[in-house]
Amino acid sequence: MFSRRSFLHSASLAPFVSLTTGQTPPTPPSVIKPPRLQTGDTVGLFCPAAPAYSQETVKIAQESLLALGFQTKLGPHIYDRYGYLAGRDADRVSDLHTFFDDRSVKAIMAIHGGWGCARLLPLLDYDRIERNPKLLIGYSDVTALLLGIYAKTGLVTVHGPVGSATFNGFTVDWFKRLLMDGEALTMRNPTEKGDNLTQTQDRINTIRPGLARGRLVGGNLTVLSHMIGSPYLPDWRNTILFLEDTHEDIYRIDRMLTHLKLAGILNQVAGFVFGKCTDCGPGENSYGSLTLDDVLNEHIVPLDKPAFSGAMIGHIRDKFSVPLGIDTEIDATTGTIRLLESAVG
Repeated sequence: MFSRRSFLHSASLAPFVSLTTGQTPPTPPSVIKPPRLQTGDTVGLFCPAAPAYSQETVKIAQESLLALGFQTKLGPHIYDRYGYLAGRDADRVSDLHTFFDDRSVKAIMAIHGGWGCARLLPLLDYDRIERNPKLLIGYSDVTALLLGIYAKTGLVTVHGPVGSATFNGFTVDWFKRLLMDGEALTMRNPTEKGDNLTQTQDRINTIRPGLARGRLVGGNLTVLSHMIGSPYLPDWRNTILFLEDTHEDIYRIDRMLTHLKLAGILNQVAGFVFGKCTDCGPGENSYGSLTLDDVLNEHIVPLDKPAFSGAMIGHIRDKFSVPLGIDTEIDATTGTIRLLESAVG
């Protein structure tokens, strides 16, 4: 008997129907690689979501980029405020458009996330962005812009540090190797044991062993899950999905992964990487809560696809810079993410 469950499973794998929209998925746009960064280049700083509450935060971002050898330019509305947003939607979009149009600006970096990037997606001029490809860098709420712009234009975007991030040795090294040196690098967690008998920090947890290849896409789980059903997500077929989050109770992680499963996304990906879930606990009055490992195992193990957790991706001090749209191979046994090509031109 052809059960409803088997029908839904086969439908989720069908190549011509998107469960997230109910329509035939569009042909993915050709990948556009932004030019690599060079010493002396100008980086545009703007606030696409929450306001820049502190001028000191902006100054620290400028000084950090100056120490990296870059000049900076501030968006005209960088200090605007409209409630919990960094100014009106149209003005935040204007800053982004201005930087894409400005030929002296070679990369665009968000000061921080918060909430508000998804509000900008219907207002963006994607043709303008496609005509002026350049690096767009950020994480957290900036995931909405990274995914939306990549999905609409094919431009490689970067889940990497924001201006208010800690530009320490680890973060800077991966940033420079990816975006300045143009390496087709292999991202591998640190393995230092310190004076312990075994490694206790930044360990890799293999969920399902094996190798998988596909286009690398993903970002913040909360932001991504709230974009499902919109036209601003990429085709998920044959992708490596990476996710991260912060300050979410375990039941919410469960709920969001369930959403991805019901939307057919998890069944379409070739491999899965979960980064860090910072301060993700059981929550208050949560008697008998599942653990994060429980939730990942329940949702990911049945996919029978290479998967691991613990990668240096997320709301953490030491972070990888991760390009969206680049052909990648993951080794879930060793916990590595190997780019098969450079992310920049």
